[in-house]
Amino acid sequence: MAIIGLIIIGAAAGFIATRLMGIEADPVSTVAIGVLGALAGGLVIRFILMVSGWLGGFVGAVLGAMALIWLWRSYGPKGR
Repeated sequence: MAIIGLIIIGAAAGFIATRLMGIEADPVSTVAIGVLGALAGGLVIRFILMVSGWLGGFVGAVLGAMALIWLWRSYGPKGR
């Protein structure tokens, strides 16, 4: 059940992050960005700010996904 929740939160966070960062991504990439962002951002936000609850995790997921997009744009393959 936790995996399904992570995918749902990741899809929502990835969708919001891709729109805020101004990129077009296919649904699989959007979910992957969101899930990875949820893992990275959620852990960092919860650890540093000691935020609890699903809202803190969601905010962390969006911020993490945005950071992942920024890293991809900065250091990923050029020409996209």
